[in-house]
Amino acid sequence: MSGHNKWANIRLRKGAQDAKRGKVFTKVAKEIIIAAKSGGDPAGNARLRSAIAAAKAVNLPKDRIEAAIRKGTGQDAGGDLSEIIYEGYGTGGVAIIVETATDNKNRTVADVRHVFTKYGGTMGESGSVSFQFDRLGVITLDKEKYPDEESVMNMALEAGADDVQDSGDTWEVRTAMGDFNTVREALEGQGVEMLEAQLAMVPRILVPVDAETAQKLFRITDAMEELDDVQNVYTNADLPDDFNPEA
Repeated sequence: MSGHNKWANIRLRKGAQDAKRGKVFTKVAKEIIIAAKSGGDPAGNARLRSAIAAAKAVNLPKDRIEAAIRKGTGQDAGGDLSEIIYEGYGTGGVAIIVETATDNKNRTVADVRHVFTKYGGTMGESGSVSFQFDRLGVITLDKEKYPDEESVMNMALEAGADDVQDSGDTWEVRTAMGDFNTVREALEGQGVEMLEAQLAMVPRILVPVDAETAQKLFRITDAMEELDDVQNVYTNADLPDDFNPEA
């Protein structure tokens, strides 16, 4: 099981807890606002279709989805968000990518830099680590609901996915960026329930870390995730098999 998957899994468990606090709702709504800037009709806007699917996966109410679209298209106020990606390194030379959606760039850069510095990381120039990642479609399925690897693999490949990764408690269905919506819609059409469906930054090569380094990295990514402007945090850490951030 690769470290990326484990990391994604821990994030997913944490996401379930965050949803109770509304943070996840805010994130998916912001993604809809940004996507809707390119047009409010999902039929002609693949990114908006993806954003709406991600929102439905975490049960964002329909009226909030529609409100976010109106903000993005400028019909309602509150859509003045910019996307900014920050890059840097954490403990052990692990690459970290921080995706943000903000209405105040100065505040966001100060907050992100502060977290990097506080937890022993360094903020890099734009492009300093992103070449180590690919943007792929990632659809996460619950293993309890879909226990049979072969049937998941067949279902995913038939829908046009490239690969299925075993992520412990979940399956991670991966697609090329351009195939993401087609695959998602094909699975949706078969009634497949998804824990998460999003375009994600997936590391090309993983950097093995020990438990102590993993704990330090988790502190930095956790603090990043807590920032209001942060949408996603990605790393290329290969975590130890028995890593438990709560330990």
